[in-house]
Parts: sequence; C-alpha cells; structure tokens
Amino acid sequence: MYTIKEVAQKMDVSEHTLRFWAKSGFFPFVKRNENNIRLFSDNDLGWVKIVKCLRSVGTENKAIKKYIDLCIIGDSTIQERYDIIRSTKKKALQQMKELRQQLDLLDYKEKFYQNLIQNNLEDVWNPMNNVRPRDKVV
Repeated sequence: MYTIKEVAQKMDVSEHTLRFWAKSGFFPFVKRNENNIRLFSDNDLGWVKIVKCLRSVGTENKAIKKYIDLCIIGDSTIQERYDIIRSTKKKALQQMKELRQQLDLLDYKEKFYQNLIQNNLEDVWNPMNNVRPRDKVV
C-alpha cells in the first residue's frame, strides 16, 4: 500500500492533484487507514496512470469520471470505453501534430540565430532593426 506522498513521487503527480482526483471519484477503490490517510494499492496505481494519461491530453474531469464509472459497470460498457479511448487518442495525435509544427518552427529559428551569432550578422527580420532612431521606444 502507498500513501499519497509515495504515489505522487512514483507517478510524477503532485499530492494536491492526487487529492483532487480522489475527491472527484477517480480512484473508487482507494482505502483509508485508521488515521483517515488514503492508501493506494498496486491496482489503484493503474487508475492513477489512466487518469494522468487522460488529463494530459486535456480530457475533462466529467469525461474521466464517466470512463471510470463505465469501467466499474463492467464488460457491457467495453464499446463505450473503446470510443472514449479512440477519441482521446485522436485528440492526442492532433496535439502531437501541432507540437511537431511548433518544434519545426523552433528548429528553424534556432538555426537562424546560430547563423547570426556565428557570422556576426544583424537580424534583418527583427522589426526593431528597421525602425528609424526617432521611432524607437525607449
């Protein structure tokens, strides 16, 4: 059994976030000890893992709770859970595409600036270098 602190370290999630998720009903089987401290089992870590995954791509808490409730209902909800996972994956792939475009732009700018530095060039694309001295903001 693991405490919130141990789970937070193990799963790279803040204790505050874990408490919030627990209060949201995302960990339906977490037990509490005699001091009312939450104790997570290895099985509960699986719940933490899927919740973290769903949240990382921006899935709303309401949708995560629905997914968890469907899991608890059982195999009669497999199709619904599959649909949730497929739509979440589609969203994640779109985010990856957008991140790739952002990284491509950053790569380009990095090389651009490296060239300026190595060749002691002026940045002709910087609008401030094209402003007349009297127009410059001080």
